[in-house]
Amino acid sequence: MGVPAMFRWLSQKYPKIVSGVVEDVPKKIDGEVMPVDRTKPNPNGEEFDNLYLDMNGIVHPCSHPEDKPAPKTETDMMLAIYEYTDRVVGMVRPRKLLYLAVDGVAPRAKMNQQRSRRFRSAREAQEKDDERAEFVKMLSSQKASRGEDINSVEEVVEKTWDSNAITPGTPFMHLLAESLQYWCAYKFTTDPSWRDMKVIISDASVPGEGEHKIMNFVRSQRSLPTHDPNTRHVIYGLDADLIMLGLATHEPHFRVLREDVFFDSGKDKKCTRCGRKGHIRSNCTFPDDGTKLTEAEADAEWSSTEQPLKPFIWLHVNILREYLAVEMDSPRRRFPHNIERALDDWVFMCFFLSRMAATSVRGPTRTLAIQLRSSASRKTQAHMPMFLFSLRMMLNRMQCVMCITT
Repeated sequence: MGVPAMFRWLSQKYPKIVSGVVEDVPKKIDGEVMPVDRTKPNPNGEEFDNLYLDMNGIVHPCSHPEDKPAPKTETDMMLAIYEYTDRVVGMVRPRKLLYLAVDGVAPRAKMNQQRSRRFRSAREAQEKDDERAEFVKMLSSQKASRGEDINSVEEVVEKTWDSNAITPGTPFMHLLAESLQYWCAYKFTTDPSWRDMKVIISDASVPGEGEHKIMNFVRSQRSLPTHDPNTRHVIYGLDADLIMLGLATHEPHFRVLREDVFFDSGKDKKCTRCGRKGHIRSNCTFPDDGTKLTEAEADAEWSSTEQPLKPFIWLHVNILREYLAVEMDSPRRRFPHNIERALDDWVFMCFFLSRMAATSVRGPTRTLAIQLRSSASRKTQAHMPMFLFSLRMMLNRMQCVMCITT
């Protein structure tokens, strides 16, 4: 479950936590595509040990993308997932572990939230199918009234693919699990960079959301006596709650990899002179001969031309830890400062205050959480007791926080 506007607020308040990803792309020489040698050092200047992929953040944009036509078959969807996943792995180049986590059966509270959303998406897909069938029927009747051949009209109306198939227990998820196993076996035999890497696939048959299965794995590794505290972790996902979960792991080297959602591909720009997409009238380089493309022609040309890939960005959780440590520390505190407990305080207060106000974790709530944490540290004798570690709360300390809010 994502946190609305969380990433935007953090990137604006703490701009140094975000940096661009340096990516090596395959080169074309004489019409042949030369693959990138991923056994070489990472172009980002730092090597990473473990990569965790929240696969639902890959499956959804690959099965019903927003900036290009959707794949026609489930086989095409699997090929798009292979290509996208391979690109992400190529950016990070993990040297020890690759963890692929697919959402399993969600907790009951999440099920209740998903039910209304999925009923709505199923109804919208049915409405699109009905509109398409009605259009074909109307076109056939018009051709028949003019005596034209109605066989030229498409008789089989292709149904809209229902995204509700991305649910544990469906045949699509079984196909996804088998496809990931096949793809990993193929990469082990063809890609030298996978030679010394371990791969774990947690498919939809394992209960729990993908990001929480990843966090459980990270915590289990931390409890082992052989754990290396300098392990460098990277987690990919589109949900902003990965930032909170990354802070809660207390790992010193942790990054979140995600697409640059603010990247402007130019699709929404339209030239009023030539009718093409991707630029505006003042930047138009096409000759002004009076011809102008129609909306359908402009869409077809945009879909057929190769567009630049959407860039990726890093979110440095370790730098965010340093920002929060400075902001939450108080010169008048009366107990030893513990940055790990302070981070737990902030994560807890963000969600606790938002539930009290029945709102999402927006900017004012997060800023208030920092102020409350700093003020409470001056009035109490220790860190606030955390729900992450104990289900009991000390009444006097929570009363102190409630007094601050009022």
